[in-house]
Amino acid sequence: MLEERLVFELGTRETCGVDLPEPDADAPNRLGKFARQKPLDLPGLSEPETVRHYTRLSRQNYAIDLGLFPLGSCTMKHNPRLNEKVARMPGFADVHPLQPVDTIKGALGVIDELSHWLIELTGMSAVAMSPKAGAHGELCGILCIRAALEARGDMRKVVLVPESAHGTNPATAAFAGYEVENIPAGPDGRVDLVALKARLGPDVAGVMITNPNTCGLFEKDMKAISDAVHAAGGLVYCDGANFNAIVGRVRPGDLGVDAMHINLHKTFSTPHGGGGPGSGPVVLSEALAPFAPLPFVVKDADGEIRLVEEENVGDEFPGSFGRMTAFHGQMGMFTRALTYILSHGADGLRQASGDAVLNANYLLRSLDDVLDAPFGEAGHCMHEALFSDHGFAEGMSTLDIAKGLIDEGFHPMTMYFPLVVHGAMLVEPTETESKATLDQFVTAMRSLAERAKAGDETLKSAPHHAPRARLDEAHAARKPVLAWDGFGQDQDDA
Repeated sequence: MLEERLVFELGTRETCGVDLPEPDADAPNRLGKFARQKPLDLPGLSEPETVRHYTRLSRQNYAIDLGLFPLGSCTMKHNPRLNEKVARMPGFADVHPLQPVDTIKGALGVIDELSHWLIELTGMSAVAMSPKAGAHGELCGILCIRAALEARGDMRKVVLVPESAHGTNPATAAFAGYEVENIPAGPDGRVDLVALKARLGPDVAGVMITNPNTCGLFEKDMKAISDAVHAAGGLVYCDGANFNAIVGRVRPGDLGVDAMHINLHKTFSTPHGGGGPGSGPVVLSEALAPFAPLPFVVKDADGEIRLVEEENVGDEFPGSFGRMTAFHGQMGMFTRALTYILSHGADGLRQASGDAVLNANYLLRSLDDVLDAPFGEAGHCMHEALFSDHGFAEGMSTLDIAKGLIDEGFHPMTMYFPLVVHGAMLVEPTETESKATLDQFVTAMRSLAERAKAGDETLKSAPHHAPRARLDEAHAARKPVLAWDGFGQDQDDA
């Protein structure tokens, strides 16, 4: 069961999983030059062989439906089955982006109501629903900022990014054509306000800040940061990936934020799905709302909901910078997120964020006597607890702890991030984990920490009870083999 061969090794191109009639020899060839000249390089398997192969592979995988997924800054919470039931309802599951608008009023209503909730929860003025994920949302926000600056004839070229921000922030700013400059963190893991103010000037378009930050801490100077950036003529982008910690408690708009993406697949429980589909709506301040991308949904005074696109935008929204995507966003994720919001209500959302913070602090204080917590003295953490490799025996590393967790039955935590902490271990339990589950995880982590401090060499070769032993990850990343070449070799070699 552990050694599952590749699907190419299970079948051959000479076999087929279905019976097809032989073509009539006298039938005319209608393919012309498109007729296949050589066998298709795909294995032929029967339906049972195919189903069993992928089922066996799935049994070797880890999933949120199997246990705690402690990846920091990922908010791997449970995906409620009620969300899935609603998303599969007729009219939602089969809606098509090219349907006539008058046949999708219900879908537009979902988008409008979800938009209303996101605006209310963040204290902002508008929201762009079309961005497909977090980084896509970041780009949307930065393009709105650029459009606003250009509209006033202000061609600024620098975006400031604190050390404690997400790694996609500087990448997004650079992709949008800006120069990126880092702002250091203070000893408490938060943005150095003095350093930030000293760098502000007429060339700074804005700041991209993550709050709560990747050290798991709330930026207590957030309002002062926003005020300083605005006074210098810049705008404030907030990475909302960690919004789950403050929903119903803090509204970013009240802190002076101009744009913030919201990961529906984090905060509002839609599935991460192995890399997709995500959804990253971007809420915008009054200053940036006129520049939101098309298309978007508008509810008129008479309650009529309509879709605004290029052909009907007219003079109503002249500042829109264009499109982020071909259609309207991730409809299935909108349906799931709105279901989650309505099933919780405002009070339930507030409780969820509080429970997420409570769980993270429980882990922090349950482990800070055996693992170094670099900002443990800075006060309570928010949604995630941060530890370092300080105190491990020589030769032992964060990677060894992560691999050891696999043998303990848990997915590893986020490793070596944030970069401001050496050997970082970032753990986010979310609100959906019980105390019993957290206690199991604590027991495993305490055992691994003691082994790392004692220099237990068996950790260096972990995992020992997984489908694969430890791989050379650096070699795999630098020289990946991504294509099957077996059909091009002799059968014995293949």
